[in-house]
Amino acid sequence: MTYYDSRLASVTLVAALATTSVVALSPSTALAVPPGGYGDLVEAVSPSVVFIEVTGKASGTGPAGAMPQGMPEELRKRFEKMIPGDRGDAPHKGVGSGFIISEDGQIVTNHHVVDGADSVLVKLADGRSFEATVIGSDAMTDVALLQLATDESLPVVAFGESDSMRAGDEVVAVGNPFGLGGTVTSGIISAVSRDIHAGPYDDFIQTDAAINRGNSGGPLFNNDGEVIGVNTAIFSPDGGSVGIGFAVPSDLVQTVVADLQDDGTITRGWLGVQIRPMSDEVASVLGYDGPKGAVVEAVTEDSPANKGGLEKGDIILSFNGTEIVELRDLTRAVADTAPDKSADVEILRKGDKITRQVTVGTLGQQDA
Repeated sequence: MTYYDSRLASVTLVAALATTSVVALSPSTALAVPPGGYGDLVEAVSPSVVFIEVTGKASGTGPAGAMPQGMPEELRKRFEKMIPGDRGDAPHKGVGSGFIISEDGQIVTNHHVVDGADSVLVKLADGRSFEATVIGSDAMTDVALLQLATDESLPVVAFGESDSMRAGDEVVAVGNPFGLGGTVTSGIISAVSRDIHAGPYDDFIQTDAAINRGNSGGPLFNNDGEVIGVNTAIFSPDGGSVGIGFAVPSDLVQTVVADLQDDGTITRGWLGVQIRPMSDEVASVLGYDGPKGAVVEAVTEDSPANKGGLEKGDIILSFNGTEIVELRDLTRAVADTAPDKSADVEILRKGDKITRQVTVGTLGQQDA
């Protein structure tokens, strides 16, 4: 699994809009893909896809220091082979892609493209360059929002509905792989709602459209020229595209962007439990077709869960009306609940279904 770092020569793994300034105008021309290819679509959307150059402070660490905490050992070894040695105190530079969502110059890209940036330079397809500031960035979804320093009216692209996309639908990726600006690749959606174990918001669109280093933060378009995903990662044994790429779905991106536009930060709910999946054996004993719910391994002292009466061994079946089938269902439902809001938690305790009410806290660095 390869995630593109904001360093030119390194790779690092990186783990929710309805506002006037972000709802971009749809292209005026019909963008149905003709038998001849994607030329009309690309011509319409390319002016809004940008090339991003980032300069950041030197980390003063070797490859191991660039790795996120908790990375599996086998994955860590794979990345270390791809990352050159310590570059000392030299500032690191990086490249990525992005796309313009408002005429006043707001741009969506990946968090890991601009993470730690001292300066961000954005180059448009027509050759113009602008300095940009980071309005806000969210590591959990790998989404960042930039603002260009310009009074000019800029070309924009619109978001589409990622939930309407299906495996087999055609898609087009536009970006700047390896610094080659304005590169277009096409393919299909290979899978939807893909969990690659990068974090609680894993719900990726998988595509076989070629995505390489430098494509990070670039748009994945449907046949109407609407952005239905933000390219963020590939699976690759050697750093190059092997036809397995991942994009953050646009429905999630829009929610995150709307939150970042407000104050540049993301506020999420916190419950205060450590959880694990239900075993097949327990599911069989309970008469379920398969494992479901989240088993509470531990309850943090003085947490919302602790104050709400949750205990170790409880099986959480639903949270605030959301059925919990997989662990990510709970982490996402909790995170998407506003802090200080009351939520009903349906649990299974010693064979009995009971409901507890909790007042959700604010997520810091705690677990679910």
